[in-house]
Amino acid sequence: MSPVPEPSGPGHRTEGAALPQPGAGTALAAQAPLTALRHLETGPRGLTEAEAEERLARHGENTPPAWHTPSLARRLVQRVREPFTAVLLLLGLVSAAIGSVGTACVILALVTFSCVLRAGGELRADRSVAGLRALVAGTVTVLRRRDTYAARPDERELPVADLVPGDVIRLGPGDLVPADVLLLSSTGLVVGQAQLTGESGPLGKRQASAGSGGTSTGQPGAAPSSGEPDTGTALFGEPHLCFQGSTVLAGGGRAVVLATGAETGLAAGHQHTRPRQSAFDRALHGTAWILVRFMLLTPPVVLAADAAVSGRGVAILPFAIAVAVSLTPEMLPVVVGAVLARGAASLAREREVIVRRLPALHDLGAMDVLCLDKTGTLTQDRPVLDRAVDRAGAPDAAVLRWAARNSLWTLQLAETPVADALDDAILHAATERYGLPCLEEEYEGVAVLPFDPVRRLSTAVLRASGRPGTHILVVKGAVEAVLERCVLAEPEREELRRSAARHAADGLRLLAVATAERPSRAGAHAYSSADERGLSFRGLVALRDALAPDAPEALRGLRDQGVGVKILTGDHPGTAARVCRELGLEPGAEGVLTADRIDRLEDRALAEAVGHVTVFARCTPRHKARVVAALRAAGHTTGFLGDGVNDLAALRSADVGLCPRDAVPTVRESADVVLGEQSFATVEPAVTAGRHSSVTLTSYLRVALSSNLGNAVAMLAAALLFPFVPMLPAQVLVQNLFFDAAQLAFAFDRREPAELRRPAALRPGELLRFITGFGLLNAAADLATFGVLAWTVAEAATEAGQGLFHAGWFTENLLTQAMVMVLLRSGRGVGRRRPAGPVQLAAAVLAVVGIVLPLTPLGPALGMVTALTAASYALLALVLALYGAALVAARRRGGRAAG
Repeated sequence: MSPVPEPSGPGHRTEGAALPQPGAGTALAAQAPLTALRHLETGPRGLTEAEAEERLARHGENTPPAWHTPSLARRLVQRVREPFTAVLLLLGLVSAAIGSVGTACVILALVTFSCVLRAGGELRADRSVAGLRALVAGTVTVLRRRDTYAARPDERELPVADLVPGDVIRLGPGDLVPADVLLLSSTGLVVGQAQLTGESGPLGKRQASAGSGGTSTGQPGAAPSSGEPDTGTALFGEPHLCFQGSTVLAGGGRAVVLATGAETGLAAGHQHTRPRQSAFDRALHGTAWILVRFMLLTPPVVLAADAAVSGRGVAILPFAIAVAVSLTPEMLPVVVGAVLARGAASLAREREVIVRRLPALHDLGAMDVLCLDKTGTLTQDRPVLDRAVDRAGAPDAAVLRWAARNSLWTLQLAETPVADALDDAILHAATERYGLPCLEEEYEGVAVLPFDPVRRLSTAVLRASGRPGTHILVVKGAVEAVLERCVLAEPEREELRRSAARHAADGLRLLAVATAERPSRAGAHAYSSADERGLSFRGLVALRDALAPDAPEALRGLRDQGVGVKILTGDHPGTAARVCRELGLEPGAEGVLTADRIDRLEDRALAEAVGHVTVFARCTPRHKARVVAALRAAGHTTGFLGDGVNDLAALRSADVGLCPRDAVPTVRESADVVLGEQSFATVEPAVTAGRHSSVTLTSYLRVALSSNLGNAVAMLAAALLFPFVPMLPAQVLVQNLFFDAAQLAFAFDRREPAELRRPAALRPGELLRFITGFGLLNAAADLATFGVLAWTVAEAATEAGQGLFHAGWFTENLLTQAMVMVLLRSGRGVGRRRPAGPVQLAAAVLAVVGIVLPLTPLGPALGMVTALTAASYALLALVLALYGAALVAARRRGGRAAG
């Protein structure tokens, strides 16, 4: 087994989420092994069956804590509490109180349908995620005694769920560590715990000594931990502790279980903290409260103005309430729910992407920065050979062959089922170049001294064919550990250290290789670590991270969509920078920002700095969360893609949290979006789907709110100018019903590709400016219509004249609304060659309804009389044409300004 000699140096939506920390049971780690065993009331032989059964009943099963997803009823209550929904219910109650039972029923039906649609979609997503849940491991080898008097324990395979604190287990290569454990014995044990710490390299572990008490040696070859800042995950580096969720890469050992279930470090992510609003929630609520204020002010303003002008008093109250209702986009909850649900269903069907929180689709569309850890996303979490050089730095094939012989015979003689990642990379490269038979035939393995985290190297003892009486020791390991065992002049040794440091700064992981000849000895145990002296230095083997095959194309796709990518990693700055350069990502003008520099920056200074930096290295969970929060403070809509416990704090700090489907359970439960099988490759289509939803919702709001505002302003002005109301309350509500029904077409809208090429967010300020400008333009068209009708309708003040007036404006208003649906649908500019079919069809139906309905028996029932003169129709057509021309001109001007 080979060490990692790279130098190591040295943050469901929540606010103020605590960092994931090792579980409560690891408090025993500070005690000596015998003390820990006594505290757990166990021993090296393990528990008896009776003791295990009693502890299982007391502590519960060793499974991740259940994630209690809200029920459908609770989700419905949450939807009712949203601003628009609450206001609609209030208006419905007011309508029922004044006798408009039909209006109240319509509003109640809309609210019920929209709430069920959104709540049902999120519930289905949660059930899909539940299908991905699995135990950390299937079975584990446990030492159990039949009773207290049994001399020897029995080894048996038990389900991981049956583990209890105090159990003694065996670990071997390929095992997943099933709980937080303290090592009692080990042989060359190396684990991978990238999902816990973010460090991609393997970590050597050894049994606790009698004086163990929290002294960490860190990663093999690492710089002393005393000179590094607090990482927030220091306990994960303790050499005598292994944590649930880590993987045994090589070696084996015996360990006592310290913590199970909810007490483990892997379960620390299950925190019940206060939900925080996402970008979509903030935008929608901001827009909602602007309209709520308008609606609440409308009735008293109408009553006060009417009292000052005509003095009709409370008789105008039903009209005032109808105007207030007309300001509300009643179909907003339905359209929002339908758009988001259709987008989520499409992603699940076509890309196997699960959207757990439907508003996260909008946040994906608005996202302009994606933060991620390179390990497992941009890289495959496995190294590949970069070069093999001699002591002078020149390429040397012999160095690779010596390293491969060490890896090959260490693997075979130590009877390790699988090679660790570094040995596997060396063997793969050597086999491709020289073939495995060449390595096996030239030398024969005699003995092996496996890697351990104290020596930080491994040794294979070989017998060369044709050289009886001589054995060759091939030593491979951490650069410093090998150099100190080589026969070298001090200047040469120092120069080799500097050369290794330059390679490490370039992002390479280094292994040193040395050999020595010894007289042959009999027996596999004839050699010891004392023989690893007086070595001849051969050279260095340099390895680098293998890039994920889909990473370059996925990065280009995100870049083309206007999404910046930030790398937040726990790895060495050189390693991170090298991966970025190979992928075409420039580290940025400020270079790599490391954790110690982040610690020296205040929040405001960090928010200014993050925009100029691409790579953040040596990041702990706390640093990742700070960087994400700084990006949001700088005005970015930020996403975070992570898969390990160390990513939880940043995942929760982002506007939208993403994770691959093979992420640890706590991360899957906390993420907003669970990506498909090819996780990084599915980010771009998920962003596109999100932008489609965002653009569609923005278009709907622009059309609905500008038209509603224009109508409300015009009706309020007309109510004060004329001795009669311009439209009866029933007519207002029927008109709104048809307009709202037509706007359901937005839920099935199709968008032009050009509209999806940049982040699309719902911005209340921008939306308010839009609806104010176009609302006033709509009001001007309505007032022009009133003028034409007042001029052409004889005796407009009579009941018959009012019926003509109402019919004329009913028709004209639905025609203008149909025109608005078509001309204001596009996000930028107008005159698209292929307008969306559903919206165009709905607008055409709406126009037909506006013309035909007053001519049907329903017209007179609603108080409309249809006997306008030809001159009236001609003038109304002219107003409609002028309004359409003004819309086109204003939209083109707005498109040029936005572009």
